[in-house]
Amino acid sequence: MSGLATIAKRLLEALPTLFGVILVTFLLTRALPGDPAVYYAGPAADAESIAQVRHAMGLDRSLPLQFASYVKGLAAGDWGVSLSTGRDVTEELGRRLPASLELTLLGLLIAIVIAIPLGVLAATRPNKPIDHICRIIVTTGVSMPVFFTGLLLVYVFYYLLGWAPAPLGRLDFMHIAPDRVTGLYLVDSLIAGDFEVFRASLAHIFLPALTLGIFALAPIARMTRAAMLDVLSSDYIRTARASGLATRTVLFTYALRNALLSVLTTLGMVFSFLLGANVLVEKVFSWPGIGSFAIDALVASDYAAVQGFVLAMALLFVTLNLIIDLLYAVIDPRIRAAS
Repeated sequence: MSGLATIAKRLLEALPTLFGVILVTFLLTRALPGDPAVYYAGPAADAESIAQVRHAMGLDRSLPLQFASYVKGLAAGDWGVSLSTGRDVTEELGRRLPASLELTLLGLLIAIVIAIPLGVLAATRPNKPIDHICRIIVTTGVSMPVFFTGLLLVYVFYYLLGWAPAPLGRLDFMHIAPDRVTGLYLVDSLIAGDFEVFRASLAHIFLPALTLGIFALAPIARMTRAAMLDVLSSDYIRTARASGLATRTVLFTYALRNALLSVLTTLGMVFSFLLGANVLVEKVFSWPGIGSFAIDALVASDYAAVQGFVLAMALLFVTLNLIIDLLYAVIDPRIRAAS
């Protein structure tokens, strides 16, 4: 099966999942407490005004009719209008998604850089000091809630030491955002050659990304250690060592490559968790991403915005799983041959 056929097959398989997400999200938003018509009519509105707002929002129709109208709009590319901001949901998500992706990807990169070498060292030196350090870090990372980690980092590095800028978004008022190319400030500032904005962007994103990195490194380090221990005890590794191959060759060419399949699966799950954890981190650091947008929409019973946020997350997960499936084939020749 060619690569394009594999991608098409995976996308077709994802359609029932996406429909289920759309249906469940629609029902859950309608089950939320509060009446958006009352919220948007204002505290001084009478019953007639509230009824007019409800009719204008289409909330006086039956749930099947509302759902059919919503799905018809999605099929036409219309995700609805956010009543909180008055803008299209797709416009709001498109404007905020790069901020969340930049934060999540940098957090995942920090976790990978620390966790994989730590897991490999722990597996090659079981019950030694580095193994115990790995366990302590993993336990600490799992035990600390992500919002607590963020607040602790802000208290230490901003309030006590003064090393970090105020946790108030992607840039301070002294800097102007770079011209939008990707929406990622770190990338766009480099493209523009504006290294001062790059340094300012890096300074603002470091603490929230480190918060996510601490949250993510525990499962990655644990899975790397477990996978490496399993691979290192296999027959072909013993054969490779008995053949006189160098330790570095056995470790990185044979053992780590096979262990990466399990680690890759964990990375996909961790990335999904990080997107969810973004909601709390963005509120702690006033980060203008889709997580903070979703919370504000949820408080205001902004149905279209909440549904758009969940659907965007579902599409990201589907895309991520597709990328992981393709990476499997790149890493493991047996999967590529079977395909």
